[in-house]
Amino acid sequence: MLANSILLRGISTSSLAARSTRWVDRHEIAYPVFGKEPRWTSIDKAFDGLKSGSNIFVHGIAATPTPLLKALCAHVVGNDLKNIKLHHLHLEGETPWLEPEVRDRIRSNSLFTGANLRAAVSEGFADFNSCFLHEVPMLFRKGVINLDIALIQVSPPDANGFCSLGTSVDTARAAITNADHIIALANKNMPRTFGDGLIHASHFDVLVEDNTHKLHERHFSKGPSDQAATIGKIIADNLVDNGATLQMGIGGIPDAALAALQDHKDLGIHTEMFSDGVLPLLQKNVITNGNKIIHPGKLVVSFVYGSTELYNFLHDNPLVEFGDVQWVNDPAIIRQNPKVTAINSAVEIDLTGQVVSDSVGKRFLSGFGGQVDFIRGAAVCDDGLGRPIIALPSITAKGTSKIVPYLQEGAGVVTSRAHVHYVVTEFGIAQLWGKNMRQRAYELIKIAHPSTRENLEKEAFKRLKVMPSAD
Repeated sequence: MLANSILLRGISTSSLAARSTRWVDRHEIAYPVFGKEPRWTSIDKAFDGLKSGSNIFVHGIAATPTPLLKALCAHVVGNDLKNIKLHHLHLEGETPWLEPEVRDRIRSNSLFTGANLRAAVSEGFADFNSCFLHEVPMLFRKGVINLDIALIQVSPPDANGFCSLGTSVDTARAAITNADHIIALANKNMPRTFGDGLIHASHFDVLVEDNTHKLHERHFSKGPSDQAATIGKIIADNLVDNGATLQMGIGGIPDAALAALQDHKDLGIHTEMFSDGVLPLLQKNVITNGNKIIHPGKLVVSFVYGSTELYNFLHDNPLVEFGDVQWVNDPAIIRQNPKVTAINSAVEIDLTGQVVSDSVGKRFLSGFGGQVDFIRGAAVCDDGLGRPIIALPSITAKGTSKIVPYLQEGAGVVTSRAHVHYVVTEFGIAQLWGKNMRQRAYELIKIAHPSTRENLEKEAFKRLKVMPSAD
């Protein structure tokens, strides 16, 4: 039976019995501890007692507690502390711990890297840690990373003292239930969301109020590129059935695919994250979640990243169920929903189907995230109707093919050739599952940019010693 740390309301008893997770959180956070109150303090006093060598979890994405991070850096420098480690997913906003006077004292262990840390990782000032997203909570639950402190941002306590992790439950729940000390930033701009993000204020050790800090927002382009729009329409018209359960990554192509689904019916959402693209589909009754097995009627998500409009939509809205990513992204859970359709992006793919998503050559770009979790969940979907999709433009803005004979030196495979089923570019769909290398090369060359196809054929022959063909 699952440990009580992982809340799986709406999942069948039979599926629970088949599971084998055994790790129990060190302390539960969703009940009040009567007689215990957090220490309300100013932000400059939030880190009193911090010691050198501490391991600190940092809440991420929209919920990144930037004011706390700034105060942490000032405290560390002012008190001559050293060897502080920050453990986190993608952080947004300023990174003051990378400043010259701080970076030898505080170091990031990035479990998913965003734009603001890529240069630091490349230059050796921050660490990159590769892990399936649904396994990141296990790092805290199994004690692979022993957390001394968790820095989080929450909605203010309600009349009963309860707060919400708001936009990002993901790995934060596992962190705060296994950290020795919790420092929280209470912010009225954080939406109160439903699901696994409930925490009673009596579990906080330190509570700082700051209602001036705006949540980090995603910056949207004016519209999808022509490539992305075409790819999105190909996916919507050919690979998304009515009644499908959708997962989508972040980026122009997933956004374009959502925008092309206006005429679909009874779609459901079970995904690691979503952004503003779901709102028009909800308003048009395209997304109903009516056919889902896991939390029917609700959008299931682990974190969101978007606009203030999206965050306002989430506030006090029971339509959206935020879950611990250890179960949200578990392929054994994902597969139970109908017609699971996973739409994910890539940097490049070779002619055998190896997918690079977290790096450009030797340079780390992001992380594994949930791509493999959902690609696998869709592939083994219980109803046999799942569709795992990798989508990418055929060519870069500089004219370089994204379908390549060999991966760049240093590039890391995120989704293996054995996981890949559908690959989509603006020139069509390649179905690779069940095909040998000669057939895979043929399929991929068909959807490559026309200017690159002749060279890809020649390189395929050099590599495979046989011409690509369909039969």
